Amino acid sequence: MKSVIEIRNVTKEYRMGKIVVPALRGVDLTIQGGEFVAIMGPSGSGKSTFMNILGCLDRPTSGDYYLNGELVSALNDARLAQIRNKYIGFVFQTFNLLPRVNALRNVELPLLYGGSKDRTAGAKAALERVGLGDRIHHKPNEMSGGQQQRVAIARAIVTDPVLVLADEPTGNLDSRSSEEIMAIFQSLNQQGRTVLLVTHENDIAEHAKRIVRFRDGKIVSDEPVLNPKDATREISMLEPIG
Repeated sequence: MKSVIEIRNVTKEYRMGKIVVPALRGVDLTIQGGEFVAIMGPSGSGKSTFMNILGCLDRPTSGDYYLNGELVSALNDARLAQIRNKYIGFVFQTFNLLPRVNALRNVELPLLYGGSKDRTAGAKAALERVGLGDRIHHKPNEMSGGQQQRVAIARAIVTDPVLVLADEPTGNLDSRSSEEIMAIFQSLNQQGRTVLLVTHENDIAEHAKRIVRFRDGKIVSDEPVLNPKDATREISMLEPIG
């Protein structure tokens, strides 16, 4: 299967006056198309820096980053913006939705930036895929946290990206909403989508098929999850609402 991500000896250093702070120390990682990978590590381990590089939001100090076969680590800002819009769907802990527009308009935004002509149909289809076909005209403040995160996922997948990058996507959600979000990610992955998720929570990471752990700027373990948790089953075991 084709590699979506190839990271080769990537380092990242930050300068604070005369002091050089190493955030990544020679990281190597390959992620194949269709994988579901969880990234874990304590604060200061380098995982956030690594995710910023994967998302083309930052550049490595040295080393190579290939995304979908293209060397992106040395591209200019304009091309990186095009790569982000074309290849990557972002999901954040804080949802990052525009509060004054409805779900449909929020999901249309990446299509607007990409110049798509049939934005409404694409946005409706994405919202239906995450179970919000009946909430397209609701604004974020008219939705629960779990529903807002579903809108964010719909926005992430509306451009049909090769990679969905989720940064602590369940961090602000209760147990039931968290499992519902993980069920969506598992469904997307089963349909062939590559999903990369950052989390501090072991029980969330265990829904993935592979867990990569960072410490002190390096990958210290990279192991398959032999029996990933089934989010749909976990939902059925939770206490019913009401």
